[in-house]
Amino acid sequence: MGRVKLTDTVLRDAHQSLLATRMRTRDMLPITEMMDQVGFFSLEMWGGATFDTCIRYLNEDPWERLRALKKAMPNTSMQMLLRGQNLVGYRHYADDVVEKFVEKAAENGVDIFRIFDAVNDIRNMEKSIKIAKRMGSHVQGGICYTISPVHTIEQFSEFAVRLAELGCDSICIKDMAGLITPENAFNFISSVKKEISLPVNLHTHCTSGMAQMSYFRACQAGVDILDTAISPLSGGSSQPSTESLVAALENTPYDTGLDLELLTDIKRYFEKIMEIYAPVFNPISARVDTNVLVYQVPGGMLSNLVSQLIEQKAIDKYDEVLEEIPRVRKDLGYPPLVTPTSQIVGTQAVLNVITGDRYKMVPKEVKDYVKGLYGKPPTMIDPKVRIKILCDEEPISVRPADLIQPEYYKAKKELDALGLAKKEEDYLTYVLYPQVATKFLQGLASEEPLVKKQSGASDAGAFKAEPMAFNIEIDGEAFLVKVAPAGMTIIEAQPKAPTNGVTVPMQGVVIRYKVKKGDKVSRGDVVAVIEAMKLEQNIFANKDGTLKEIYVKEGTTVAPGDVLMSIE
Repeated sequence: MGRVKLTDTVLRDAHQSLLATRMRTRDMLPITEMMDQVGFFSLEMWGGATFDTCIRYLNEDPWERLRALKKAMPNTSMQMLLRGQNLVGYRHYADDVVEKFVEKAAENGVDIFRIFDAVNDIRNMEKSIKIAKRMGSHVQGGICYTISPVHTIEQFSEFAVRLAELGCDSICIKDMAGLITPENAFNFISSVKKEISLPVNLHTHCTSGMAQMSYFRACQAGVDILDTAISPLSGGSSQPSTESLVAALENTPYDTGLDLELLTDIKRYFEKIMEIYAPVFNPISARVDTNVLVYQVPGGMLSNLVSQLIEQKAIDKYDEVLEEIPRVRKDLGYPPLVTPTSQIVGTQAVLNVITGDRYKMVPKEVKDYVKGLYGKPPTMIDPKVRIKILCDEEPISVRPADLIQPEYYKAKKELDALGLAKKEEDYLTYVLYPQVATKFLQGLASEEPLVKKQSGASDAGAFKAEPMAFNIEIDGEAFLVKVAPAGMTIIEAQPKAPTNGVTVPMQGVVIRYKVKKGDKVSRGDVVAVIEAMKLEQNIFANKDGTLKEIYVKEGTTVAPGDVLMSIE
């Protein structure tokens, strides 16, 4: 036992948890010189949702952020959160993309890679661990902690041993929902310490209200590193306060040795930052929410769930969805609820409740999960659910990435054809998020204004006044009419959409069409894909015939009942 080291998350997970990941790089840089003097084990400042948010909402290049922060803090290790084969996206990427991404992340300034897999399938972590080690980086192998009838401390400890065998330099117990009790923290860390000699890091959230107690018990078990956040961005669904922990451990065997006065100066800066970001701060995410102990739903997932239900005009179904989530999780083999499995389970629960028919509507990602394309579930998926979702398809047993063809050079060729790449990192941005990256690299993205959100919104982002869509029927013809507040374009009508055309069941964005005007289609064919609640939803033909007309452009936001196309 000895001094406990701290990883501060204020530049990544803290604002991801409390501010929907909206902190701009320009608001980070003024305090970096002071933060570099603290003596943190590391600063978590990249990865997770920051990559997506930079290009989607902030009109920032995430690679520029990484380089700028590394340059500003040369004495502190820069740490990122990497989702194994998912990298910083929501699907598995080919090995050549994983290799290029990890190489470039290391070259641009990542010193420590915290690598995890949502279902703790070590096969999904091996490639990124290998490349990070080859680059000379510190690799922290992550174990997603959860509680269920099939998860045990012994099982988690065995996983830690396997991560050590892969060459990891430290182990992170990643408790994304704040579920770890003080006693389980003590037993888990003690068990890992008996098996391996690597440093152990405990990461948790304050969602359940137990985090500080669990941290002290972790210290008694010999934890080496704890994750904290500067106090204005601590608590609730974020991490425990850095200053509070430093003060609590002072003059104990676990004394961090950090300067509380220096930390207090840093705190004053972030108090001002919180005033700037007040419009996107959600009080719901800052509260203790003991629902997590019953439903095991992480704070970020809860606030996202609220915003999804508001979007679908189904907030009255909130309690039903909360009760459905554990049932879906059980059906799907008890995956830990962390990105992307939290979206997979949560969205399916919403669909089950909204449609009133369990698994009648299944997003592509849920089907891929059941098929094994996200890895091996912790335990067997309910056979009836598997058959309902997959029909006569068989799940895979190989490592999911073995089925993905190399995709880096294909993406490179596509981007070169558009003439948008200025540097090699642009190819990676494009392959991870093709649609969003194209707009960003074209210079067509704009910074989202900091404006007040709807009550309950969080991960969905800041609320902006947007047109409301209505279907209006005149003389047998349906018109899609959008009505907006004063100061905005008030009407955008799509004429001649028949009342019996192909409609969408929920609000979302039209991502792509699978058919074009004049194509022959059969009832049940996938004709379009919309993105709703962060996942892809297939839209099916409602009859046999020829596609007569498409009424809505790709990239358009649609509401329930909107007509996409007509078939005759």
